[in-house]
Amino acid sequence: MTDLETQQRFILLRSEGWSFARIAKPTLINWSRKFQYQIQNLRAIALEELQEKWLASHSNRIAALGERLRKIEDELQKRDLSSVSTSGLYALAYSLRRQLQREIGPMQFSNSIKDIPPDEYHDQAQDWHP
Repeated sequence: MTDLETQQRFILLRSEGWSFARIAKPTLINWSRKFQYQIQNLRAIALEELQEKWLASHSNRIAALGERLRKIEDELQKRDLSSVSTSGLYALAYSLRRQLQREIGPMQFSNSIKDIPPDEYHDQAQDWHP
């Protein structure tokens, strides 16, 4: 529906006594459906902007975690393994390693299907993760 058709439809419905809520609700629902991907993309952009503003980048978080882990491991080299704080440092090192693993995630390589030679392409192998 063009803008002019929408305006004419609005005038007709108002002349028939329709309330603003009754006119707008179906239109807004239709527009919400029609523009759902644009709305979602704008929300995603806004969230990404907030994330960039308030959270460190993925690579910066990995670097910071790695640096903390390096410092803890350096300190562990100086410590007597029988002390209580050493066990705490081991626990922290373990925690940082786990955080690094979560940040890095599994290694996944991908290729466009069109780049896979026909004799190497298998439908069953497309979801394979090492």
